Amino acid sequence: MGQKNSQKKKNNNNNIKDEKLKRTSFEFLNIIGRGGFGKVWKVYSRKYCAQFAMKEMSKAKIIDKKSEKSVKYERDLLAIMHHPFIINMHFCFQDNDFLYIGMDLLTGGDLRYHLIKRRKFNEEETKFFIGCIILTLEYLHVNNIIHRDLKPENLVLNSNGYVKLTDFGIAKIYQKENHKETSGTPGYMAPEVMCFQNHTHAVDYFALGVIGYEFMMGTRPYLGKNRKEIKEKIMARQAKVKTEQIPKGWSIESADFINKLLQRKPNNRLGLSGSKEIKEHIWLKNFNWKDLYLGKIKAPFIPKQGGENYDFKYCNAGDKIGIKTEERYYQIKNSSKYIEAFRDFYYFNRYSYSDNEDENKRKIIIKNPHKIYEEEEKNIQRYENNLDNENNNNNIKKMILRNKSIDNDYFNKLKNNNLFKKEFENEKNYLILRRGASAKSTNILLKEYRKNKSLNSSLQSRRGNSTNISMVQKK
Repeated sequence: MGQKNSQKKKNNNNNIKDEKLKRTSFEFLNIIGRGGFGKVWKVYSRKYCAQFAMKEMSKAKIIDKKSEKSVKYERDLLAIMHHPFIINMHFCFQDNDFLYIGMDLLTGGDLRYHLIKRRKFNEEETKFFIGCIILTLEYLHVNNIIHRDLKPENLVLNSNGYVKLTDFGIAKIYQKENHKETSGTPGYMAPEVMCFQNHTHAVDYFALGVIGYEFMMGTRPYLGKNRKEIKEKIMARQAKVKTEQIPKGWSIESADFINKLLQRKPNNRLGLSGSKEIKEHIWLKNFNWKDLYLGKIKAPFIPKQGGENYDFKYCNAGDKIGIKTEERYYQIKNSSKYIEAFRDFYYFNRYSYSDNEDENKRKIIIKNPHKIYEEEEKNIQRYENNLDNENNNNNIKKMILRNKSIDNDYFNKLKNNNLFKKEFENEKNYLILRRGASAKSTNILLKEYRKNKSLNSSLQSRRGNSTNISMVQKK
């Protein structure tokens, strides 16, 4: 019997692993975004009673654009990363036609959507957004990850107005020889990437400078119809916010910060030596990074609550696919590559399923330089709790010392007695009722109390005669 029961238990555990997610596991509510390979849905999980943002990507389209590696690389990076300013991945799975990635659902909309509506942001809002981005980049760069596609479309607001970074499709772990990696969005790409040179994390700070310039001036520093035109303009002149161009309400320090990020030569660019150099700039010198990380700062810009902060027409526009493209997709679906390309794509975080591949990946150490803020906050809470306990002890001490017959030394002995603490919590009026009792008699009464729990009721019956009790004690 015992063996059968143990076998049943083993079978149940195996069933947990076999119970993989499907498209029918979710209720697809509405489309909230679009990407290069498909759509982003707002979905509801019936099993976990939670909402997620789910990327639905066409496998045929990914293979047609030869982007299998970048999609799988994004999945692998998201599987080992977790940070409050990143849109974290919870699960991913696939069916015959699509890949699905489930992530945090943010309802505040991306910064491109808000920038189109407002055209510009003020200095306070920009500083807050840039602060959130700096903490995100600091986390990535400490772990040797370069995002390489920092732009307003990939910066999404939560309901509290905090910025989170998404889309790690072309992110890479840093390698010295990376001149062949030239993917990105032309308007935000650093000159060294466009010129096929080896590059470092400083390319992300150049993109941050472009974003800051765009928030201030309402336009990018380098404009062009295509990559070639933008490259020519970058090579022709150094973009700069001149003193006379600074908008009303903006400081000179903010312009200096943006100008230093926009330096074409990486060696002259702010942030080449790391995020500490950026944080020490005069514009950000007094910024409270700890409170920002812990979410204690009230965001200066709060997105519309209760509504959908996205372009409904753009998100719901149908895909126009030509006859030739359809034929290519059909051939891809019937090829052996279609089956093999996304093997082991499945991932399930935080709930019940994890395959061996993901268990191995979790062994990779991902550093979070901001954990110190969480530890400091916990220490502060412990300290405050200790202060509260000390205050409570002092209050007890004051109540007891009203007798003037119990000295400090004896109180300290009582305070350290765990049994006394428990009993005193149960009978707060015990010693107060024994006003006038000496230290010796109080100790005797405690022993009596331990032996006879009915003493409580007898003491309560004496409440009306407490003055008589004190008279007897004095005698």
